[in-house]
Amino acid sequence: MTNIDIRLAETDEDIRRCFPVMLQLRTHLKPDDFLPRVKRMQSAGYQLAFLEDQGEVKALAGFRIGEMLARGKFVYVDDLVTGEKSRSTGYGARLFDWLAAYAKEQGCEQLDLDSGVQRFDAHRFYFKMRMHISTYHFSLKL
Repeated sequence: MTNIDIRLAETDEDIRRCFPVMLQLRTHLKPDDFLPRVKRMQSAGYQLAFLEDQGEVKALAGFRIGEMLARGKFVYVDDLVTGEKSRSTGYGARLFDWLAAYAKEQGCEQLDLDSGVQRFDAHRFYFKMRMHISTYHFSLKL
């Protein structure tokens, strides 16, 4: 970890560079669909942060800032993934800490995310990062 940079993907090129890592989490995504979808989501407040080392994207986080009566202002993390070959190297923790600092800078009171019940490795990471299970998330497919 010698030349690490964490920043928001604001250009089309930066967004495209994130696709291979995002695909490891969101396997249903298609390359031609990724950029237009992210751009649409950005117009609604979605942000895509990525961590690169030696010019290669190693981890990324898609998130948005929201506000609710129940929890105040918060950062909600839609997507959080470290590339498979880069896991357990500290990249995920660095990006998570960046997200928490960014949330504080934006006046947020907490950082939230949902995680699939089958993602045991991710859950161990979230507990390590001082997160706790605070709610159940219910869903109805329409």
